[in-house]
Amino acid sequence: MIFGVDKKCYGELIEVWEKSVRATHDFLSEKDIEDIKREIPMYFDAVEMHCTKNTEGRITGFIGTADRKIEMLFVDPEYFGKSLGKTLIKYAMENGDIDEVDVNEQNDKAFKFYLHMGFEVISRDELDSMGNPFPILHMRVKKMV
Repeated sequence: MIFGVDKKCYGELIEVWEKSVRATHDFLSEKDIEDIKREIPMYFDAVEMHCTKNTEGRITGFIGTADRKIEMLFVDPEYFGKSLGKTLIKYAMENGDIDEVDVNEQNDKAFKFYLHMGFEVISRDELDSMGNPFPILHMRVKKMV
């Protein structure tokens, strides 16, 4: 089941974000993680947020979308492989006309996941949006002919 998110959930979302980043973004330094972590609430405010929860009501994963694009998708590593990311993407596509995502090129698991979900690379930037040397792959859902 998918739930909406409000500001009182931000602390829990940041915990999920950090666990997920530490499990998947091994190219980031500790300083990179801490710098991004301070900025995360600002990013939450700029997107439409939805999450999944476990039976105890704890957030297990979340997605943030804006302007037809997945801006963030993070799942608690304890729940990797349990289709939460897939569920969140399907929800976003069905309810928000989402068809684009950017992914760090160095995050091979995420890149392969998005390929599996039907996305394809349409372009690449050498630097991320903050000017850091983390190449970004711009992806879009394949158009069916």
